[in-house]
Amino acid sequence: MKLAKSGFVRIPSDTLIPNLDVPEEELASFINSWNDLSSDTYMADGGDYRLRRHATFSAARSGGPVQLEQHQPHYQTTNYNSLNGGVKRHFAPVKHETVENLALKAILTFCSRTFGSLSPLNDWHIELHQFRILAKENAGKPTPEGVHQDGVDFVMMSLISRESVIDGETRVHDLNGNEVARFTLTKPMETVLVNDRRVAHGVTPILPAKVGVSGYRDMLVVTFKRK
Repeated sequence: MKLAKSGFVRIPSDTLIPNLDVPEEELASFINSWNDLSSDTYMADGGDYRLRRHATFSAARSGGPVQLEQHQPHYQTTNYNSLNGGVKRHFAPVKHETVENLALKAILTFCSRTFGSLSPLNDWHIELHQFRILAKENAGKPTPEGVHQDGVDFVMMSLISRESVIDGETRVHDLNGNEVARFTLTKPMETVLVNDRRVAHGVTPILPAKVGVSGYRDMLVVTFKRK
């Protein structure tokens, strides 16, 4: 697998969606859930451009089943998030109907099997983030902390929607700081998998595509960390 060799892999939406094998209405409902996120009140830069929901799951080793865990805060050390790290951040939970959506269940199963095949002896702590980054009159920052690692083992990042924005270029760096890839996710469910121990990632700010028109960029981020 390319993920094992290079530390990241980009998966086109027309490859991932058939692999998920879920009804179109379930995927549409999952995508629509991004229209009901809550403000991120922990932005140390004072920005009001980020909305989100958060959930915690676990998975058994070797691609085992995924289950929802009790809602808990999200925490990163300042080593991994110099902007917003060092505090327990309590975000609105992912809604029950989203957790039970067949598309999300298929995505989590895909992650468990993929990452479990690369590290088959570990059980997993999983965190799921729904993000909406707003581009109003100013730029919205998908990764305000810059190019970074998340302090986990593996990360799945899937574009949900881009509406009336420009830029938002994904960049992947090796651990020496050298850029190894740059690309822009444009289609719903276009996905990037990264080995967080081997590469860093970031996304450039987004800007409104038209003056006076607010835009946004929606992302699903799922992290897997060895227990």
